[in-house]
Amino acid sequence: MEYLTWAQGFGYLSFFLGISVFYQKDDRKLKILMLIFNLNHLLHFLLLGSIVSALGALLSALRTATAIYVSSKIVAAVFIFIALISGIWLSDSIWDLWPILGTIIGTYSVFVLKGEKMRIAFLAGSICWLINNILVGSIGGTLLEITIISMNIFTVLRLRQIKQQ
Repeated sequence: MEYLTWAQGFGYLSFFLGISVFYQKDDRKLKILMLIFNLNHLLHFLLLGSIVSALGALLSALRTATAIYVSSKIVAAVFIFIALISGIWLSDSIWDLWPILGTIIGTYSVFVLKGEKMRIAFLAGSICWLINNILVGSIGGTLLEITIISMNIFTVLRLRQIKQQ
């Protein structure tokens, strides 16, 4: 039972880290904070016993660290391939693939997209992670994705407003 308390504690920490990630207007700061967030999320999902979710968080951390320095469709394709193959291999049911789909969308987003388009794609990835977090019982993760979706919409609107000025 104690591990569950720790798991949810890391989930709540992810909640606060995630808020700071998706409030960023600067793409580089967003990616650095996202790396820290993904490493925390990895621990959270391991403690919850969700291996496929932990895999998604690990791949997200690795791809985000890479994306800080590289913007390449080829590198994105490699990460997407690894996520797809390892996710299918580790999953026990179709429901286990939600974090992999979210990881794939996030991978394409951080390597290929920028600004508003990147954040809109993150919305789609957040929906996948929201479904996953509900399924695995992540309280902080569920709250996080609901908040991220809301904040990301707000940030997209702010970016549009800045662009119009």
